[in-house]
Formats: sequence, C-alpha cells, structure tokens
Amino acid sequence: MRFLGWIVAVVLVVLAVWLPTQLHVQPESTNEPEPTVKLPQVSTITEVPNFNQIADVRDKKQAFFGFLAPIVQAENSTIEQEREQVIRIQEHLLAGKKLSNEQTKKFATIAKRYNVEVDTSDYEATLAVLLRRVDVVPEALVLVQAANESGWGTSRFATEALNFFGQWCFRKGCGLVPDSRIDGMNHEVRKFTSVNASVRSYLRNINTHPAYFELRRLRAEKRASGADVRALDLTPGLLSYSERGEEYIHELNAMIRVNRPIIIDVLEPSSNSAPE
Repeated sequence: MRFLGWIVAVVLVVLAVWLPTQLHVQPESTNEPEPTVKLPQVSTITEVPNFNQIADVRDKKQAFFGFLAPIVQAENSTIEQEREQVIRIQEHLLAGKKLSNEQTKKFATIAKRYNVEVDTSDYEATLAVLLRRVDVVPEALVLVQAANESGWGTSRFATEALNFFGQWCFRKGCGLVPDSRIDGMNHEVRKFTSVNASVRSYLRNINTHPAYFELRRLRAEKRASGADVRALDLTPGLLSYSERGEEYIHELNAMIRVNRPIIIDVLEPSSNSAPE
C-alpha cells in the first residue's frame, strides 16, 4: 500500500512538471508583435454623381471634393501603414537583428507591389528605394489632378470608365478609345471597376513609374528635412504627366491655390480658416 502511494506521488510530480509545458508552449520569437492599425472603411464606389446638375460653382466643387476625398484618404492610409511596416523592418535591421520569416515575406510582398527588387545582400539599398516609393501623395494634389483630368467628374472617361486621372492602357478593349486619338496610336483610356480602383492605380503610378522619379525625390527631401509634404512642393515632379509640360504645372498650382479653402473644408470640416 505504501508502495502504491509512492507511485501515485511520483506520477503527480511528473504531471505537475510536464503538463504546464504542454499547455503554454509558444513558438519561439524574438520579435515584438506587429501593432494593429485600423484603416478607414469606405464603400466601393461604382457610380459617379451627375455633377453637371449642380449649378453653383462652389457647391459643385465642394460636392466633387467631398465625393473623392474619403477614397483618397483611405488609399493614403493603406500606403501609410505599408510605409510604417517598411520603417519597422529598417529599424529592426539597423539594430542588427535578423528578419523573421513573417517580416521577410512582408518585405517581399511590399517590394513586389512597388516594383522594387529585394537585394538580400544589401537591404539598405532596397530600403532606400522602398521608402522613396512607399509614401502618401498629398490629398490636395490628388483631388486637384482628378478635377483637372476629369473635368470635375463630368468627362466621359470619368462617368463611363470611372477613370478620374486620364490613365492609359494598351490592350485592345481595356478601356475607352479617345475621340481625339491620332491615327496609328493604339492607347485607350483605361476602364476601372470602381472609383477606388482608379485612385489606387493613380497612386501606384505616381509611386512607381520612372516618369515621376522627380516627384518622389522631392517628397523624400521633405521627409529627410522633417518638413510637411505639401501639394505645391510636388507639382514640379509631374512635368511628364501632360504633354503641356510647364503649362500643366502652372495650371495645377493655380487650381491648388484657388481651391485650397474648399479642400480644407472638406478634409478638415472643423477648420474655419485656410492658411497658406
């Protein structure tokens, strides 16, 4: 009987030591968990209001900016989250730590999205290119370009193709054929499934296309100096966006200045002033 009691005691001790190891085993990790970021929720928009029905010019502009602003802000928020992820990876590497499998996959996914080839022998160079590309575009600039390219949301390309930025495609049937297309040209104005997709494509174009390297350089300079990135600071980088060149830049600058009060009212409803 005493022997049986001894056996029971041994079994209890073994269970006391072994059981907790099975209940609380966690995968080994040297990295802190990624913070959860809540992104703005916006509906997928597939129809464009009839802005021509609004007679008052200011009301029409207010309606146009109010229609697009939430979409632009949501897409910029996604980019901002991606940028924060890249910065965390950079800080991790600068601290001399090795990337986890999850971080490596995330790094590769973001790099692929922004057309950057990851150089595993020189992460620093890859990160430098990524941080220049993975960045927001000022809402005022996006809204004004959309207004300029879409005729304040009334152009055929905006209403029929949901294309607010005059983006082209080169596969037959990918979009709408411009009435003014020159003989021998094969481009079409791209058709999108939603206004959200149009804004997303525009931002990706600005952030990846070689033609807008200067805009990204100007933005990176502002970031490096700790200054705010303003719409007027970046318009010189859009010289290649239109065949009109400098004239197009002057027009955008004028539109930004004239419409700044309305844009501020839309983006910051509680603000009563429009500082330069």
